[in-house]
Amino acid sequence: MRRKRRTAPRLLLAVLVALAACLVGTGAPAQAAVPDSPGVTYTNPIAEKRADPHIFKHTDGYYYFTATVPEYDRIVLRRATTVQGLKSAPETTIWTKHASGVMGAHIWAPEIHFIDGKWYVYFAAGATNDIWAIRMYVLEGTGANPLTAAWTEKGQIRTQWESFSLDATTFVVNGVRYLAWAQRDPSVNNNTDIYLARMANPWTITGTPVMLSRPTYSWETVGYKVNEGPAVIQRGGKVFMTYSASATDSNYCLGMLTASAGANLLSQASWSKSPTPVFASNAATSQYGPGHNSFTVSEDGKSDILVYHDRSYKDISGDPLNDSNRRTRVQKVYWNADGTPNFGIPVADGVTPQRFSSYNFPDRFVRHYDYRARIEANVTKLADSQFRVVPGLAGSGTVSLESANFPGHYLRHRNFEVWLEKNDGSAQFASDATFHRRAGLADSAGVSYESYNYPGRYVRHWEYLLNVQAPSTATDRADATFYAE
Repeated sequence: MRRKRRTAPRLLLAVLVALAACLVGTGAPAQAAVPDSPGVTYTNPIAEKRADPHIFKHTDGYYYFTATVPEYDRIVLRRATTVQGLKSAPETTIWTKHASGVMGAHIWAPEIHFIDGKWYVYFAAGATNDIWAIRMYVLEGTGANPLTAAWTEKGQIRTQWESFSLDATTFVVNGVRYLAWAQRDPSVNNNTDIYLARMANPWTITGTPVMLSRPTYSWETVGYKVNEGPAVIQRGGKVFMTYSASATDSNYCLGMLTASAGANLLSQASWSKSPTPVFASNAATSQYGPGHNSFTVSEDGKSDILVYHDRSYKDISGDPLNDSNRRTRVQKVYWNADGTPNFGIPVADGVTPQRFSSYNFPDRFVRHYDYRARIEANVTKLADSQFRVVPGLAGSGTVSLESANFPGHYLRHRNFEVWLEKNDGSAQFASDATFHRRAGLADSAGVSYESYNYPGRYVRHWEYLLNVQAPSTATDRADATFYAE
């Protein structure tokens, strides 16, 4: 990539920054500490042995979490004031399968919603005399806290056929409430398609359902021909519906449908399908079979969060439905310049990565390209611009920046240029890849990274490439300031 010269807007910004520095004083760069985890971070997994996760943030300040349990026999809820708090939150069983008849087997994929002042849980269940007679059912709860609510069964959601159906979710667009779900068309040699219908009330659909998506791509038909687990997120006048495809082993992945919020959502023609998976297994991070997702929002309400399950290994002996080691995980959703969501890759277990935008070029992010670190706009290969802030390789009280898609590779300076390189275990590498995290030199709300072995030198961009240099001007300090996102 060719180096670019400084632009006129940047020179103007430098003048303004310099003027501001004159007004407030031009002492040495600030050395104040910054919070341990600026930006949105979580530590995965959130819950072991919990598949098909659904996390709902309510107006009471609590997150409510439910998921499929390995025994397939009950519906459980947890609540906490933070997403991370769900990991240790006590679990309450709010409903147990029937001893006989319908709703007596395979209790799958519960979702909790709050509609018109009441709680509703959508779930799928088989029958004791036919465990594969999977249908969709609804519970209604009254009370402020769903863990202690009085729950009643509203019965089965009736669809166009009495056939295998599951994974109901509900959402509202332009004041209209919809139900999306997965179902088998008895006339097609298929497993499940995605359907959509309007709702007359929280347990009844109305009108003729429309089939939105059928598994036709090769990545949707590995093991089984499956489209299931729809989930909806809306932004910028668009409706995005993710869904899961293929067998529930390492081939499980997410596809996505997109429609304009102003279009007729009950017309298949209003929706476009992404031709490739938007979220799939990643061997580098040891995450396999990501799928059956939902969406929630961060504690400050500013970031969208992807909730999903996967496994930490690829090979499964026997039927993957009998392997209970799917874990609930979360990571931040980023948004491309064209307004579409970017999920990146399923990140490694442990702390989730962040992105770092430039203080004076806010549309540019730190990323690696051919292992050289730089700032760049429109990084659609999201993981190239994600880094885990981990304890410093060279000592306590410091940090190192580990690549999201190349675990074990860190940003380090070599000849004062910043590169992404694999840790060779040497003391020299550890020193070069270790930094003191400081309050932003140009804005204390940001962050700056001071070299561990060259005190006074900071990571800064010069003609968009990252170097380790001693800042001496307001422009230098601006170049060395980033925002964690």
